[in-house]
Amino acid sequence: MDLGLLGRRALVCASSRGLGLACASALAREGCDVILNGRDAGRLAAAADEIERLHGRRPALAVADLNIASGRAALLEIAAGPDILVTNNAGPPPGKLGDWDHLAWLAALEANMLAPIELITAVIGSMRKRRFGRIVNITSAVVKSPRLGLSLSTTARTGLTAFCKGLQREVVADNVTINNLLPQHIDTGRQLEMAQRMMRDRGISFEEARALQARIVRAGRLGRPEELADACAFLCSAQAAFISGQNLQVDGGSYDGLI
Repeated sequence: MDLGLLGRRALVCASSRGLGLACASALAREGCDVILNGRDAGRLAAAADEIERLHGRRPALAVADLNIASGRAALLEIAAGPDILVTNNAGPPPGKLGDWDHLAWLAALEANMLAPIELITAVIGSMRKRRFGRIVNITSAVVKSPRLGLSLSTTARTGLTAFCKGLQREVVADNVTINNLLPQHIDTGRQLEMAQRMMRDRGISFEEARALQARIVRAGRLGRPEELADACAFLCSAQAAFISGQNLQVDGGSYDGLI
């Protein structure tokens, strides 16, 4: 299927590895002029090399820290007026209620709610004028299935979800859509970190931790980043113009809720 994305400019945040890189690669495959973002110039260059090797399109690079205002300003200057914005950022670490002081809450809100809101606010006007825009937020399954140990992430990402639900009502008539991808059990560095945590907490081997991770997924395996990335590419497509304000779970059928 031709997704109608040839020549579209796509800014993908935190895209030097993991889910961000997978989404950037999928959009480059569909003909987008992709802008990669990250804090490590060397890692970004390696990601660009990979995408160019796979798809013959060399992404532009934006070395900028999403978690600080000056970094976001630099990013927006490099990637002015994108047709597609994929927001993504590392989540705060899991913990216990007593672990989180005021600064921890502020850092989570800055990284996973305020930073994407600021980027969305900056690009939405030009998208509406061109009458084409696709915004996809990579959030988390915990938005629908809160866990106390992940409260920093849950709270910040749910705030972003609420903001975008209201905003999309105002912009969808201009062919600007806003949707959220809710990953869970995707085989990225985050899952490796969680496996190592299980090893420490339970005194088990790496192989045992990985088997436990797969066992709790209804599909019986961890997801591949490319599977989420293909969903992202479709939500950015011309064909997805009538899909907005949605939360698509990419979790191997693990969510137990009805809605």
